[in-house]
Amino acid sequence: MIVWLNGEIVDERDARIDTRDRGFLLGDALFETLLARRGRIAFLDAHVVRLAAGASILGIPMPVSTGHLAVACEMLLEANGLLDAPRVALRITLSRGPGPRGLVPPEDPIPTLLISAVESPPPPAAQSAIVATPRRNALSPVSRLKAVAYIDNVLAREEARARGADEALMLDTTGHLACASVANVFLWEGERLVTPAEECGILPGVTRAAVMELAERLGIELVEDMIMPQRLVHANGIFLTNSLMGLMPLSRIETRELPPHRMTGRLQAAYEILLEAEEEDGDGDEL
Repeated sequence: MIVWLNGEIVDERDARIDTRDRGFLLGDALFETLLARRGRIAFLDAHVVRLAAGASILGIPMPVSTGHLAVACEMLLEANGLLDAPRVALRITLSRGPGPRGLVPPEDPIPTLLISAVESPPPPAAQSAIVATPRRNALSPVSRLKAVAYIDNVLAREEARARGADEALMLDTTGHLACASVANVFLWEGERLVTPAEECGILPGVTRAAVMELAERLGIELVEDMIMPQRLVHANGIFLTNSLMGLMPLSRIETRELPPHRMTGRLQAAYEILLEAEEEDGDGDEL
């Protein structure tokens, strides 16, 4: 695999990151995962805006411009022979870079910026989930950032695997539904769509925002709410969202089988049209 590292296209076997890099030592880093289809990157601007916003909060300078980052992603797809691939997962990782030992960040950081690209298989038709033990800290500002510190999520996913499920739903520290290990969550309550509020320590996902906009355009009642887990039992349908899988219906949660909700399919179709519009003109304004 060829990677883009600090402005250079290099073979991953030759890529070197400083042993003092704070992303490796302290998790002092952010990342974005993006979907590219036949050379076109979905919602690139939204991902870069979120990355830059998180970097501003953490005080990590962006080493390249938005336009340069887009060019770097395109160069990487070409270098890996992936311009015609049906599905590619791009990952942009930005760390504060090397620094002195300890927690105090360097006064003039030299960030590390790494981009990788690999083919991504098509997502399954549906997944199963459990409610996991690890919780999201809704009071932490990091919960709203796409930070690399994913240990709670890793433990939640491992718990799901051990219990024979694909995904893990995570509650926040007050017991409200927050998210899945790598996705946002939506519930159908009748014909109404409900998703956890940002106060629950969720990461405001790019796909989540797109689905919320689509729901509004389609005339679907949408509510951001504080959701106790008991409401999962009575939901008429549940689906997850992230950049690689789009909208992923849940077929089972714990031991309860979930029938498909007819409106999930309608939203999936609208989301596919949105992706196709992104590929045609790059702005996704048309449905």
